[in-house]
Order: sequence, then C-alpha cells, then structure tokens
Amino acid sequence: MAPAWGPGVASVVGPVGLLVVLLVGGCTGEEPPRFIKEPKDQIGVSGGVASFVCQATGDPKPRVTWNKKGKKVNSQRFETIEFDESAGAVLRIQPLRTPRDENVYECVAQNSVGEITVHAKLTVLRGL
Repeated sequence: MAPAWGPGVASVVGPVGLLVVLLVGGCTGEEPPRFIKEPKDQIGVSGGVASFVCQATGDPKPRVTWNKKGKKVNSQRFETIEFDESAGAVLRIQPLRTPRDENVYECVAQNSVGEITVHAKLTVLRGL
C-alpha cells in the first residue's frame, strides 16, 4: 500500500484499489447552535400570562437564555424554566403589564462554537 498525504487528509490505496480516506485532525464533530424550536410573536392582555418557548441543538449542547433589550430578563414576574439540560427554556411573564412588558424578547443559544439569536414580539393589550 502506498500512502498519499495532503493537508489534513491521509489516504491509502490497497492492492485491490480500495481507497480509505482518514481525516487527520480538525474533525472534532463540533457544531454551532441551531434552533429546533423558535418562539412565536404573541398578543396578551394586561393582567394575563405570556409564555415563549425556545430550544436549540449543537455540539457541545448549547445553553439557552432570554434577553429583553439586550439584557438578561430579571424580574419577579419573569420566570425562566429550563429543560433539556439548559438547551431549551420557557420564558413565562405573569402578570402582563402594559406598556412595560410590550417589547421584543430575544432567545440566545450559545456554545463554544458559536452563538445565535432569534426574536419574538410581545404585544400587550389593555384589559377591559
């Protein structure tokens, strides 16, 4: 068998013409995050509840977080429920207040390979 080498690839041709290609280095199997469930725009009523769901996949498994105006959501009325080892998260807002909760919310999925963001708009109507 005569080995043939190239940048990052080694191939060996056997006596019956069988070609075996081996990837040398650089093949880590890592993948940047990608969304498998994206949040949808919602319309809620003041005093009611809104829930957004977001989930991502990748290698290593990404972590999903929620932002409002570029900052992590932080309020007693905002609950983040993580699932799938933090690769998914539900953002629950209760009770809804107008106009302060009316905004664009961001779901961010991040791992060591990359980061992606998806947006969902919440519109809050005044109660009767």
